[in-house]
Amino acid sequence: MSRLLSRRGITSIAPRFAGNWLSSSLFLASRIHSSSPPFATVAAVEISGSHPAEVQNLVQGKWTGSNSWNWIIDPLNGERFIKVAEVHEADIEPFVESLSKCPKYGLHNPLRSPERYVMYGDISAKAANMLAQPEVSDFFTRLIQRVSPKSYNQALAEVTVSQKFLENFSGDQVRFLARSFAVPGNHLGQQSHGYRWPYGPVAIVTPFNFPLEIPLLQLMGALYMGNKPILKVDSKVSIVMEQMLRLLHECGLPKEDTDFINADGITMNRFLLKANLQMTLFTGSSRVAEKLAADLKGRVKLEDAGFDWKILGPDVQEVDYVAWVCDQDAYACSGQKCSAQSILFMHENWASSGLIPKMKNLAGRRKLEDLTIGPVLTVTTETMREHIEKLLEIPGAKLLFGGEPLENHSIPKVYGALQPTAVFIPIREILKDYNFELVTREIFGPFQIITDYKQDELQMVLDACERMHAHLTAALVSNDPLFLQDVLGRSVNGTTYAGIRARTTGAPQNHWFGPAGDPRGAGIGTPEAIKLVWSCHREIIFDIGPLPTHWELPPPT
Repeated sequence: MSRLLSRRGITSIAPRFAGNWLSSSLFLASRIHSSSPPFATVAAVEISGSHPAEVQNLVQGKWTGSNSWNWIIDPLNGERFIKVAEVHEADIEPFVESLSKCPKYGLHNPLRSPERYVMYGDISAKAANMLAQPEVSDFFTRLIQRVSPKSYNQALAEVTVSQKFLENFSGDQVRFLARSFAVPGNHLGQQSHGYRWPYGPVAIVTPFNFPLEIPLLQLMGALYMGNKPILKVDSKVSIVMEQMLRLLHECGLPKEDTDFINADGITMNRFLLKANLQMTLFTGSSRVAEKLAADLKGRVKLEDAGFDWKILGPDVQEVDYVAWVCDQDAYACSGQKCSAQSILFMHENWASSGLIPKMKNLAGRRKLEDLTIGPVLTVTTETMREHIEKLLEIPGAKLLFGGEPLENHSIPKVYGALQPTAVFIPIREILKDYNFELVTREIFGPFQIITDYKQDELQMVLDACERMHAHLTAALVSNDPLFLQDVLGRSVNGTTYAGIRARTTGAPQNHWFGPAGDPRGAGIGTPEAIKLVWSCHREIIFDIGPLPTHWELPPPT
């Protein structure tokens, strides 16, 4: 079956949110894809309350269970459908011991065990080839859908990016990450060499919204550079990386090279303090990021949340396309992307373009049946509606569309279920001190703020962007080169799209994705990101002589 045929075939297998929708959907899917890949220990399409899956831990090269199992509830119907081997504080010692065996100079470095760079190039090539197989790609796509519900094409894009990343670091590309340089010294026999050096024992903590792409890319980057990582993925979705690790083992990854732990936040925090690791990569909420930075005395790299902005410039064009990108940026994956469009600043020239009605119509196409809108896993419906009500108390604020709970579903109340929503707030009200914090609160769901600005109010827009505390992604929608130059020169977001096709979302493997303006900022995907996050600079000055002819002992200085 070709990739295209697989994609089309699966798209039609959408869960129904009434009656026996789940069982009928899974039955139909299993008829088409009845077998799992050889490495897999679960069948993605069969995971349900009646056929629960199990997630284990990996420590010191062995898969292990637990005395305490944590049940994950199905975000689509509330059934207990995955049990996770949860590690408690009393059980962390084997993980601490495992990481303590890795020296600070790592499992490999440019001067020790360099053959491992070659080994990881081979592992990446094999894993890329396996992930490109339609049955394997489909397996991970469906597994992502089961734990972090999103449309098939959105989940497939995550798998595709992961596969391309592995392709990019096949062959000699891993050793090229450790490329060094030499500078001539002051005399014969002296040379300084700059090396990329691993940290040794490290940790990776990642969220639920991209259960394959984020943890896999960071894990492989850590391994490429010679570190020994322990990986902690949000337990709601950790089954995806558990299965990916089994694929990597099939491709030659030594089981002792990385550990995998399932634990709650409190236990993981205590583990990090006890293990005293050299570096921790954290992707997730700003609040947790700041706590970790303090607890770990700054030995962190962070890719925290972002209140991401989009500015529409004065040149109105391609309105249908811009409306579609705005809809994708704000509401794809039910808005659960750290790069989602949080606020839209429209130049006054767009007022008569029909942009907002077009966005409303596009949002109205989204439905539960194909998971183009679905459960919000970190914010309840009640919390989102309360936030909307507070915003509507601001003078001049109005609900543009949405704002109501989804209907005819079985999503449990611990999760959110909200229509795609947009609230308009005047730019002058946004900038008032007592409104700004409320307006720029990130709602990790299908929600955005929309405002407009006049030609002479661009400075107000830039002031708002300057005051935001996180600078992850941004979009500047314009083909006016002088406008682009002005705004880009006075903004800071780390991943910024500029031009009429600009978007806020998108973390492909071909460009840096990460924040700017913070020395702790972490990137993902590219050689530059891997070297920044997973290695440090080491300078070795060789000074082998010979000594000058007729050297004599000089006077003291």
